[in-house]
Amino acid sequence: MQEMIDRFYRRLVVEKLEKYPAVSLLGPRQCGKTTLAKILGGRYFDMESQGSALRLDSEWDRLTRGDELVVIDEAQCAPEIFPRLRSAIDTDRKRNGRFLLLGSVSPALMQNVSESLAGRMGLVSMGPLTFAELSGPLGTDCWESLWLRGGFPDGGILDATRFPDWQKDYLELLATRDLPEWGFPAKPQRTRRLLSMLAAVNAQPLNASELGCALGIDHKTIVGYCDFLEETFLIRRVRPWSGNITKRLVKTSRLYWRDSGLLHALLNVQNIDHLYNQPWVGYSWEGFVVEQILASLGLFGLSSEPYFFRTSDGIESDLLLDWAGQRWAIEIKLTSDPTKAMIKGLQKAGELVGAAKQILICKTAEEIRSDSLLVTNLPSFLKELAQAKNRPPL
Repeated sequence: MQEMIDRFYRRLVVEKLEKYPAVSLLGPRQCGKTTLAKILGGRYFDMESQGSALRLDSEWDRLTRGDELVVIDEAQCAPEIFPRLRSAIDTDRKRNGRFLLLGSVSPALMQNVSESLAGRMGLVSMGPLTFAELSGPLGTDCWESLWLRGGFPDGGILDATRFPDWQKDYLELLATRDLPEWGFPAKPQRTRRLLSMLAAVNAQPLNASELGCALGIDHKTIVGYCDFLEETFLIRRVRPWSGNITKRLVKTSRLYWRDSGLLHALLNVQNIDHLYNQPWVGYSWEGFVVEQILASLGLFGLSSEPYFFRTSDGIESDLLLDWAGQRWAIEIKLTSDPTKAMIKGLQKAGELVGAAKQILICKTAEEIRSDSLLVTNLPSFLKELAQAKNRPPL
């Protein structure tokens, strides 16, 4: 099944290779980077394998003179390769599409890219499978399975029996092997506790002082940990909107787990019925929808800085997007029967922030649509985005 899913990121990588001598495809481990790279062809080298690294070294001169794409996987394991890449590229700056680097995004990798390959390399950030990619081969009803198990290709979305054991093994390897190798300063025991605590505050304001107190460290260390975890695509922080209005605004960023399957494994969810019975299920749904929207914007070539909006007296919008000269205020509710009060609250928030579009995303089967209001479900909204590259939707 995995082979029949055409990753939308492939088009982005091909477009970048046509414009740059080198492209770096970044994303979490096991999200499908290697599979995509092998589809593109070329000579493949895995820097985690000593034999592969030696083979690349011995063939370097011949490879850099040839026309074959050179794919270097887990490039963060071989920092010495970056000066050699710069030299090879500068020898023939007009030749594009020569090198494809795959990396799991550690600070060291990005430092090497910025220091050695600035202006020479295009960047593509890749994530796990999205609804936009899965709805074709699996059908539009796959969203509930994707929400429960997440989008990692081996994590259960294509084989339900692998969830949640795959996610638990993945997180354990991150805590004990990958994060320490990438320079994460916490010991595995503290990392496990931190990940569990961050799961408990998913889709909520990040109180670094409270988390630090629980772990016996200061809030600045917590912020540094979250910076690192964000760079490795585990979490996302959405900043508060800070426009000039008369009401007091919440000024703390919200934290979201980028893959809902990892979140649910940390919270010991076993199946969809178990998920629906959790008191925090609404937060889980909100985080899932936020990530699907933001991932789809990137896949479709649309860019928008995300914010959330909340006043001290509870007027809020889960997601604010400025795009194509418009501002959208988006509210997310886990219901199939949106109420007038929900719509009124969204409209009030939209008026405060000057939103041209107010969008309520829920599980409704019947849309409500006007010039400024859209009440719809997630699949329909993502379809709107897919058609919106050259024009504002709605």
